[in-house]
Amino acid sequence: MRLSTKGRYAVTAMLDLALHSGTRPVTLAEVSVNQGISLSYLEQLFAALRAKHLVRGVRGPGGGYYLGKPAAEITIADIICAVDEWVELTRCGGRENCRAGQRCLTHALWDQLSDEIFRFLSEITLQDLMERGQTRGETPRLEQSLRTHETKRHAA
Repeated sequence: MRLSTKGRYAVTAMLDLALHSGTRPVTLAEVSVNQGISLSYLEQLFAALRAKHLVRGVRGPGGGYYLGKPAAEITIADIICAVDEWVELTRCGGRENCRAGQRCLTHALWDQLSDEIFRFLSEITLQDLMERGQTRGETPRLEQSLRTHETKRHAA
């Protein structure tokens, strides 16, 4: 069982956006620098996130992205599903043709586990992750990264 890079990067980018949005939109270049995710990959992810109204873009000079709704209303499952990513634990992808066209003996077990993972991720919001990060001291590192990027950008 493994979540692909696509899902992980989408969650990471959305958390970065949630942590840094406020009075101005956040650019994908900033997220790219902060998180070490390629800009072209972020553009693909944000197109999917925008289509599901999880983010909204602002064009032009000073443009970038804001969350499409409050962080407390965006679940991790929302983000993963928006980028067409899911952790499916059945060998057949839920089609019940696991073993030579028939349902395998353990199909129900893996199907139930997939449902439990979805339920778990549906109960965690971006706001929850932001609060967990502040408790563990992760937010200051992200903020320091943003300040360093801002300093370099203004110096150029």
